[in-house]
Amino acid sequence: MNADVLRAAYEAFAGVVRPLGDEESWRPTGCAVRDPVFHCAGGAQWALVALHTPAAGPPDRDAVTYWRDWAPDPAGAANGRRWNRVSAGMFLDFRQLRDLYLETTAATVNAAADARPDLRVATPGHVLTAGDLMLTLAVEATVHHLALSTDLPEAVGPSPAGLAAVRATLDGLLGRPVPLDWSDEHYARAATGPTPLTDRERLVLGADADRFPLFN
Repeated sequence: MNADVLRAAYEAFAGVVRPLGDEESWRPTGCAVRDPVFHCAGGAQWALVALHTPAAGPPDRDAVTYWRDWAPDPAGAANGRRWNRVSAGMFLDFRQLRDLYLETTAATVNAAADARPDLRVATPGHVLTAGDLMLTLAVEATVHHLALSTDLPEAVGPSPAGLAAVRATLDGLLGRPVPLDWSDEHYARAATGPTPLTDRERLVLGADADRFPLFN
C-alpha cells in the first residue's frame, strides 16, 4: 500500500533526525542539516491539509506527472534555499524543529493510513488521488534523506520502499527504465541534480542526457 511506502520513508528520515542535537543541525549536507528537515516538515503539513481537502474534479496529475512542474529553475531553487535557510535558522534550538518534524509526519502517516487511495484531493493548482499524493511525499522524503546523509556518514539510509518509489518515478519521467547500471541512490542523485553526469553516462543516455536533472 502507498501509505506503507510513505510510513517507511518518513520513519527512515526520522531515524536520522531523532538523535541529532543543535550543533549537529548546522552541519553541511550540501545545505545545513536543518534545511531539509524544515522543508520536509512543511511538506508533511501541506499533505495534512491536502488529505483533508477532497476535490470535486478529476485528477490532472499522478505520482509521476506531478513532478513535471518541478523542472530545474536555478533562480527559483536559490530563492527556495534562502527561504528554507532563514526559516530553519529561526528555531533557537534544533529540538523544536526536530519535534515539529516528528509530530507532523506522524500525523500525516496516520491520516494517510485512514484515507482511501482513490480519494481525490486538492493541492495547489492540481488534483491527485490520495494514493498518488502519498507516493509523491515518499519520493520527496527519500530524495531529501539522501541530501541529509551527505555529511552524516553514520546516518541510516533511506528505506528500500522509498528508493523504489523514487526509481519508478524517475523511470516514468524518463519514459523508460534508465539504461545504466545505477544503484537507486546514484540514480536519485544523478536525476535530481547533486551528481553530474559523466561523459560515458551522457553517451549511453543519448538525447535524454539533456533532460537531466529530471526534477529538483
